[in-house]
Amino acid sequence: MRLTKASIVILAIVLSPASAATKTANTFLAPEVIPIPAGDFITGSDQVERELGYQLDERAYGHSATRTGKWYDFEDKRHEIKLPAFSITKNLITNARYARFVTETGHRAPGVDAKTWASYRLNPPYSRTRRFSWKDGKPPKGREQHPVVLVSLKDAEAFASWLSKKTGKKWQLPTEKQWEKAARGTRGFYFPWGNTFDPVKLNSADKGPFDTTAVGQYPEGASPYGMLDAAGQVYEWTSTATTPQRHLVKGGSWDDKGCGVCRSAARHGRPVNLKHIIIGFRLVLISTP
Repeated sequence: MRLTKASIVILAIVLSPASAATKTANTFLAPEVIPIPAGDFITGSDQVERELGYQLDERAYGHSATRTGKWYDFEDKRHEIKLPAFSITKNLITNARYARFVTETGHRAPGVDAKTWASYRLNPPYSRTRRFSWKDGKPPKGREQHPVVLVSLKDAEAFASWLSKKTGKKWQLPTEKQWEKAARGTRGFYFPWGNTFDPVKLNSADKGPFDTTAVGQYPEGASPYGMLDAAGQVYEWTSTATTPQRHLVKGGSWDDKGCGVCRSAARHGRPVNLKHIIIGFRLVLISTP
């Protein structure tokens, strides 16, 4: 076949590295997931585990507000249950991934104003939220691969709905039990890696930078299935409600030390409209709708 000069120019453009780069840039990649097989696993905690949690906190703080508030006494009793198979995102949803959702949908960017923050009656000062807050619809520079925070339960659900439409598959927040199985495996480990707390295996206030980090920086803290940042980094929204206006969060955060609250069985409820600097999320992939 004889090519004209114009044909050669067009072919060169199509095959050029720039065109390939543009195609790659426009390609949407869904979050990486890890499969969690169907079957039994141990959920909840017993008195021995709960006491360990209280002692870890007392050792770190010199006292235990968690013991005073009986935080761990409200955990499910240790027992075995069965779950069907599902897949869960290996990493937390990042600022970069959430930014595409914001850009494509016009959904409000993560952030909180001083008045709203004051209404939460939380200990961290409002000034501490500034490094996490987005500006002009974009995440803070250098934090693109950090987990997204300052998102409410409904924000997380809206992202899941967008991702479902984008991929043609069903994404949603994990239930408490789905999250727990993915985080601790089948044998009921206290932490994703085992029963002994190790501050170098997670981003907590024990040895961490007292800030979020890029996701996946603690591979030695991976769960038996390979889920990363299941302890520390940020708490994670679940679809499990304690009341109509409160849902359970799991995992502990960069702001905690001890770290009794970083155990996979630890649980507490947060208001669904809360936008906190220590709460993010990951998603479960269920099936094709």
